Amino acid sequence: MTALVAAAAPAFPVARGRPVSRPPHVPGPGGDAASKIPRLESRIHVFALCVPFPSGLEAEIAYGSLAPDAKPHGGAVEKQLTVSGSVMAVRWRAKDPRLLRISIMTFLDQLSLVMQTMRRFGPPVSR
Repeated sequence: MTALVAAAAPAFPVARGRPVSRPPHVPGPGGDAASKIPRLESRIHVFALCVPFPSGLEAEIAYGSLAPDAKPHGGAVEKQLTVSGSVMAVRWRAKDPRLLRISIMTFLDQLSLVMQTMRRFGPPVSR
């Protein structure tokens, strides 16, 4: 008799005659499915930026001002600067998206200062 009652139980719980939906399964700290889902912190995040300049000389000047800070955040963020013609390219790689964002924002602040300074002094004179 008990087997018949268990077999006749509804697939979803019933409250006051209406079915109650169950929340979707979300893996949590129990670890049942956590190892199958990659965590954001374990992925490598990459951001690339190309900055065009009026001339190759100006791109080289900006590179010279910005390149010394090539190891931001103690090496937790990789930053690579290159110049090709009149374009300076910057590429970041980091596991921590927060540190990546901080590095990018700091670089953009420094780039803005370099560009303002270059604008105030006018176009560079070739030697």
